[in-house]
Amino acid sequence: MTAESRLRFAALPLSRHELDRDYLSRSRPELFDELWKDPAARVLVLRKGKALLDGPASLALLPTASAPRAQLLLYLGHSLAEDTVGAPMIAAVVDEAAAAALSEDPDDWGDLRTLSTRLSDFHAGLFTAALALANWHRSHRFNPATGAPTVPELGGWVLRSADGGEVFPRTDPAIIVGIVDAEDRILLGSNANWDSNRYSLLAGFVEPGESLENAVKREVFEESGIRVKDPVYLGSQPWPFPASIMIGFTATVDEEAESVLTPDGAEIMDLRWFSREELDAALTEIALPGHSSIARAILEHWYGGPIDDSVAW
Repeated sequence: MTAESRLRFAALPLSRHELDRDYLSRSRPELFDELWKDPAARVLVLRKGKALLDGPASLALLPTASAPRAQLLLYLGHSLAEDTVGAPMIAAVVDEAAAAALSEDPDDWGDLRTLSTRLSDFHAGLFTAALALANWHRSHRFNPATGAPTVPELGGWVLRSADGGEVFPRTDPAIIVGIVDAEDRILLGSNANWDSNRYSLLAGFVEPGESLENAVKREVFEESGIRVKDPVYLGSQPWPFPASIMIGFTATVDEEAESVLTPDGAEIMDLRWFSREELDAALTEIALPGHSSIARAILEHWYGGPIDDSVAW
């Protein structure tokens, strides 16, 4: 990988951060009471996965005196950004009534996928962490081992049930692969849940007891009928939609193994090989991965630079 490519993968939109997660402070018994008295503390407000904005490329970070009543509070850590260094950062998950009291204008609430490339490193990392943790809380209201209701502790980083059980945040690893053949063409697929003109790289979750490299080989074969070899790690990016980390690879077609290009018909409905020239010619017809995704970075790594397209999703 070239130095330029390493820089590109180090700066993936959702991998950026300027935040000290300050895990030692999570155990303070009166944590949120203390934070609420800190004049430097700031609150990021989340409503149905969207954040309150202070402009088209900036999150609204409210002083605690202006923060709404929250359904859930999450301690995210201390800012490392130059203009707010050391300030405690809190996420407040609110209901519709509290959100409407702040703003009923839909444009004042931003989606991370859409905003990520316009946000600063600090705001991108803050939003990503808050959304990932909030999504985990939404899906773990009960202890999965016992079924007992859970309540948040340690600043929102642990859920405890009355039977003493503890549940910790989880992230599901998923591989995503730029597959190239002997002619240096890249393989793109269209998922059953997308519009038929949307194409991206093949990806899938890592199964229990499986290495990342074996997951690459298995997923590619299951979805495309293609056998690959030599998976090479490129980089990773959190993807809190709802709870994944995408681990990027390239891999090459194994010419010594029998392969028949075949969409699995369940997840992948169409597969196409593209040379760089063929991809250029198809840009008016197909939609490529959006700039917030690691899929885009892997695709442009193969392409050799930015792809000028107007149909990205």
